[in-house]
Amino acid sequence: MSRRSSDNSSNAAKATPDVFVGLLFVSVAALIAGITLLVLELNSYAWQMG
Repeated sequence: MSRRSSDNSSNAAKATPDVFVGLLFVSVAALIAGITLLVLELNSYAWQMG
């Protein structure tokens, strides 16, 4: 097995986001939207946070 390069700064500059990073942002946005809609729906039944 070959040794890894000790120069990490050049590897970090070449790193680009792939499709999985995009899917991560989509899933986080869906979670935030779902929680927001759930709170709005529960407020119609006089539910209170906290």
